Amino acid sequence: MVQPLAARLRPQTLDDFVGQSHLIGKGAPLRRCIEQGNIHSMLLWGPPGTGKTTLAQLIAKYCHTQFIALSAVLAGVKDLREAVSEAQQYKKETGADTILFIDEIHRFNKAQQDALLPYVEDGTVYFIGATTENPSFEVNRALLSRCRLYALKSLTKEDLHQVLMRALTDEAQGLGKYHVTLANESVERIIQSADGDARRLLNILEVLAERIATEDAALSEKIVDEVLQQDYRAFDKQGDIFYEQISALHKAVRGSSPDGALYWLCRMLDGGCSPIYIARRVLRMASEDIGNADPRAVGMALDAWDAYERLGSPEGELALAQVVIYLASAPKSNASYMAFKRAMAEVQNSPSYGVPLHLRNASTTLMKKMNYGKAYRYDPDEPGGFARGQTYFPDEMGEKQYYYPVGQGLEIKIAEKLKLLRGKEES
Repeated sequence: MVQPLAARLRPQTLDDFVGQSHLIGKGAPLRRCIEQGNIHSMLLWGPPGTGKTTLAQLIAKYCHTQFIALSAVLAGVKDLREAVSEAQQYKKETGADTILFIDEIHRFNKAQQDALLPYVEDGTVYFIGATTENPSFEVNRALLSRCRLYALKSLTKEDLHQVLMRALTDEAQGLGKYHVTLANESVERIIQSADGDARRLLNILEVLAERIATEDAALSEKIVDEVLQQDYRAFDKQGDIFYEQISALHKAVRGSSPDGALYWLCRMLDGGCSPIYIARRVLRMASEDIGNADPRAVGMALDAWDAYERLGSPEGELALAQVVIYLASAPKSNASYMAFKRAMAEVQNSPSYGVPLHLRNASTTLMKKMNYGKAYRYDPDEPGGFARGQTYFPDEMGEKQYYYPVGQGLEIKIAEKLKLLRGKEES
């Protein structure tokens, strides 16, 4: 069975490793530890295809330890115990240590992560976990405290170009035997499609080589087009990148950057995010960040959501783009949002006061005898349509103010109206 290109070209030395110079470049901290044999438990956090597994294997090689690899997607507590037993036996027979590498450690639940703790603490194994997700959220605090955290970065265009050239010229493990020649434009497009992921880049090259071999044809722009059309940049819809991008979209709208908001909208759509999810979040932005500064925003967000459901993709996505641009360009106010939070906090931290009698409906004779609704004044019948002096809070509370309009958009007028009404109260 022939290994995939990415496995065949896996670096065998630190000098062959591409990228992550901040960690394993000459004189970098992790490299010094590896070269000195100063092994320790660690978490490798970074995007796919940045070398987490390869780095773990190189650490084991340089430090002369046994390497046991598990995938958190497939393994359970039983597999952990078997790995620990193997490490104990290996230590007894050879006196050497074992690195237990667990890929996608964020997939382990709390019990599975807790099962590791005693063996990491007593030195039975050195633990190396790889994750694409933020360890602060996905790894137990107890396990996190026993590991050093190293953050890996997406590969640069220069890094990917280096990987690509090695793949095309290596005749023993790479694609050198196919004598593939790529135009500069094709190279740029392949690197762009790889999007910082060396594994994706090598997979694309492997498909290209297979097409040439099976069709007995020279590499053409047509073949490159067809292969790249099969590749797309999707993200885990529950992962860090997903939430980072929706956060960026929200902040661009809040920061009145229609161009930035449009960019992140397109990034999410390009990555496979559900437009319905985006529509729901956009509606939240309209209420939270625009509010009464432009009350039309909520209606427009609802209309865009409805337009998308009626039109579908890709036509309906234009409605989402339109409303995102509008929201980013609209005056901003979180006054309603903050007023709601203040009122909710007051309610949650206060007794359940009764409704004042004058605000209760007297729908029966008994209620009238109990003075329900007595002394209530109907505002439309009052001079100026305002019942001066009438209160709307429980008697025990007195008057409160939660809503403070900002000096933006329609809230300028709202503030003037409330100031006028409060002036009447005070006069």
